[in-house]
This record gives sequence, structure tokens and C-alpha cells, in this order.
Amino acid sequence: MQTNIRPDQMTKEMMIKFVDYLQQHSFGEGARGFFQRFKKVIKYAIDQDILLKNPCTGVPCVVDDTALKKNVLSLEEIAQLANTPYQNTDIRRTFLFCLYAGLRYCDVVDLKYSNVDYANKTIRFDQNKTTGHSTHSIVTIPLSNTLLRLIGERPEKDGPIFTLPSHTGCLKALRIWVARAGIEKHITWHCARHSFAVNLLGECHTDIKTVASLLGHSGLKHTEKYTRAVDSLKEKAVNALPELAV
Repeated sequence: MQTNIRPDQMTKEMMIKFVDYLQQHSFGEGARGFFQRFKKVIKYAIDQDILLKNPCTGVPCVVDDTALKKNVLSLEEIAQLANTPYQNTDIRRTFLFCLYAGLRYCDVVDLKYSNVDYANKTIRFDQNKTTGHSTHSIVTIPLSNTLLRLIGERPEKDGPIFTLPSHTGCLKALRIWVARAGIEKHITWHCARHSFAVNLLGECHTDIKTVASLLGHSGLKHTEKYTRAVDSLKEKAVNALPELAV
């Protein structure tokens, strides 16, 4: 099997096959993200006269932005995970918080007790992903009794609510915990946010505008992919029923 490819061997046909491979196998940031980074490498190679012609020209990497590609945890699986002990209580507490509040890792890691309004049972924070770019970057989330227990009482001195290792460390711990719970899904930290939205729309029958507001979306476009995921889960559930000889 050939492991090294010379620059002059890189053709448009090869790039088409490469994109097809990415679309079938990529997780996380997705095929388009990987291909965009790859094209930057190609551009650098052209600037350095390593390549004479860009093999990526005219090769599209079309991604359905309305499709939800990450796995989600059902309410039953969340309960299953919550009932499974894990030695790092900070990671366990934080991920359960994200499952019930829909927060990203980059937001939950910056939360402080000063973000919490204990009297009105709310938490208010500025989303790192959209701060300075959207009028909806500041989000206020009502705190259920479960979320308040996960936060704990306010200490005398303000500080982080959750103490976490690096994102990579959290992912490694999460894989171990999920496997220990007997859940056979590829679960990343961001799956908590997706699970929160899908469960609100599907299991709790929450209207889409409310879910969009809780997620800090500026419109319904980004929230609609969750309604499609709910429809897909419903179809899968119905098809899972045993056949009848009628």
C-alpha cells in the first residue's frame, strides 16, 4: 500500500475521493472543517512553489447544516449515566449540569458563583462563541432544583463553580464514564448541548422558540436541526417495534 503521495500525483479526481471519504467518516467538526484546513495546506504549498496547480479547485464539500450528526443521550440514558459512579466528581457534576442546561464546555468552564442569582433561581452568562458578534450572546437560564444542587451553595469568596481539566482530559474521562454506564454511543462534551435541545423538543414538548432562547440562538435556523433529529428518533422508535404477521 502506498503511504507517500508526491505533489504531482494530487489530482482533482483524488480530491473528490478524499472529500467523499471525509463525508462518510468524519466526526466532530465535520468534513467541511477538515477539508477547509486541508485547502489551507494546499494553498501554502502553491505559495511555496511545491504545487503548480490547485487540485481542490472546483471540488465542493457540501454539508447539510440542518442535520444533527452527533449522538444524543435520551432521558433514560442520562439517568443511567447519573446512577453510574465516577471518581472525578467535578467532571461528573459538570457534564450532568450541561445535560440539564445545554451549555458548551467553553461556557461552563468559565462560570462563576457570581453568575448565579440564587434569589430568582437563574444563571446569566455571556456565550464565548458569540460574544461581541450577536445581541443574543448573553443567556439567562432558569435553574431547576437539580441544577441548583449541582451548583451548590455560594461560597464566601467568588470563584469558578466547576473545576475541570483540559477539554482533552474531559473527553477521555467522559469516554470511560459513558462506557462504564453501558452506553454504546460516541459521546463528546458537546453532545450534552444537543441532548438538552432534543429532549426538550421531543420528550418535554417545549416549543422551538423557547429552546432557541435557552440555547442562545439568534434565530430558529440553528434550532431547527433539533426538530429534524426528534423526527428521526420518532421514526427509528416506530420502526423498532416488532413485525406482526397480519
